[in-house]
Amino acid sequence: MSTRPHPSAYVPSVTIRPASLGDLDALVALEHAAFAGDRAERRAIRHAIGSPSMSLLVALDADDPAVLVAAATLERRKGSRNARLSSIAVSPARSGQGLGSIMLEAAEADSKKHGCERLRLEVRADNGAGIRLYDRHGYTRFGILEDYYEDGMEAWRYEKTL
Repeated sequence: MSTRPHPSAYVPSVTIRPASLGDLDALVALEHAAFAGDRAERRAIRHAIGSPSMSLLVALDADDPAVLVAAATLERRKGSRNARLSSIAVSPARSGQGLGSIMLEAAEADSKKHGCERLRLEVRADNGAGIRLYDRHGYTRFGILEDYYEDGMEAWRYEKTL
């Protein structure tokens, strides 16, 4: 599925699709480029690709489909109407181009497709860009998790009814 550019910034067109095992090396590289800590390990990414209770979406540069520019990981539990966005990763070279919004919208659409009514997530309390993204998209903060990240930073919990 292709998506439109974010209205506030130029975004090269991207194609979003479910990840495949062929994306594993690029996903591991993206994880290391996008996050200084609390990174998903290779085996966790491999598990997410094949799990029936997870979705791992990738955004590929439409001009060069071999270039993976962003990813989003979602988790679902049997019997729950909530999905959990466990990660949005954007290539640092593409930061500020609206790819976070594109991936968030794709995550919301995927959650709805799987019958979920709400999307929940955690974000580092010091991640201003992430907090602004979720605020702009109508998410509401409903909790705080103390000492959540490996460096002791707290997480703010957000939720949106889809």
